[in-house]
Amino acid sequence: MKIVLIEDDLDMQELLKDYLKSYEYEVEAYDKPLEALDYMKDNDNYDLVVLDLMLPQMDGFDVCKKIRQTSSIPIIISSARGNLGDKVVAYEYGADDYLAKPYEPKELIMKINAILRRTNNTISTKKIGEFEINEDAMEISQEGYLLDLTSIEYKIFALLLHNKGKILSRESISRHLGNEMSLKDRAIDMHISNIRNKIFDDSKAAKYIKSIWGTGYKFIG
Repeated sequence: MKIVLIEDDLDMQELLKDYLKSYEYEVEAYDKPLEALDYMKDNDNYDLVVLDLMLPQMDGFDVCKKIRQTSSIPIIISSARGNLGDKVVAYEYGADDYLAKPYEPKELIMKINAILRRTNNTISTKKIGEFEINEDAMEISQEGYLLDLTSIEYKIFALLLHNKGKILSRESISRHLGNEMSLKDRAIDMHISNIRNKIFDDSKAAKYIKSIWGTGYKFIG
């Protein structure tokens, strides 16, 4: 998935860009809206726009209106202007959602995933016991409840789910993360512990993730 980010606060832009990339979104970031519009005019291989309102060159509302003249691409407004009037105008100009700053970056991920679920009819999901993996959104649900997993926790837990009943060594789990991060054994154990807490699994009487002494873990649920 590719996202166009239009944000003139370079610190905020860098924060959002890094966070989106940690969820494996490709990001084209611009601080000048005219450059972003030129990019979008010449390219159509992007899936969503995250748009600030207080921009140089032209107001974010005008950018939103300009995009809507030629494209139905989803647009999320990300702005410090959080009053009701601005929100009404944003929706009238064709925005799909609105986030008032400050907000947690995780909330932006949730908004993006929700919009892409509505617009994409080919979402790949797989149900394993009580759990359902949404591979496009990088989300896992437990009996319909969306788990609040970090990117690394998602990858580790999805690996365990896809290999139900199979023992996975800590080394193989670390390799699965690829170039993103090569984790030491203690770091793997910490992430497993966090996952267990979020799925209400007791390591001493494991229902889902069983520790294999001296080796690693396997999913048994």
